Amino acid sequence: MKDLPRRAGNEMRGVVRAESATHLHLRERLLLILGATLVVDLLASVAIYFFERDADGTKITDFGDSIFWVSTQLLTVSSQLPNPISTPARVLDIFLQFWAISVVAALAGSFGAFFNRRSLERAPLKLRELEHDLVDRPLPGSGSDRR
Repeated sequence: MKDLPRRAGNEMRGVVRAESATHLHLRERLLLILGATLVVDLLASVAIYFFERDADGTKITDFGDSIFWVSTQLLTVSSQLPNPISTPARVLDIFLQFWAISVVAALAGSFGAFFNRRSLERAPLKLRELEHDLVDRPLPGSGSDRR
């Protein structure tokens, strides 16, 4: 447990340097998610600005407000600015919330797959033993018990 920070640091460096196929795969996924989210952030900010700039009673009045509001929505932390007033902006808000939740789920899945694969890479002998046990095990209900 004492070497956990060192191992975590080594794994992070491994992802940055793409030291193995598993590290490369995680890095590619993270960069794809980051890039796509930045594009969504920019396009949604422009759209929210055009939808809300002339709406009566809106608090999103300039492009800076739009970027701030969209970015906080994507970070799933919300903001002190009230939600949009126009119907197209509200629809876009629903999409942004869906995107944010999907990104969190994709990140969780990516890291879960990474840690699973790394644990298998670290214990190849154990994996071979497990595969051997599974091959030698009789199918349930087959009537043959080789034990």
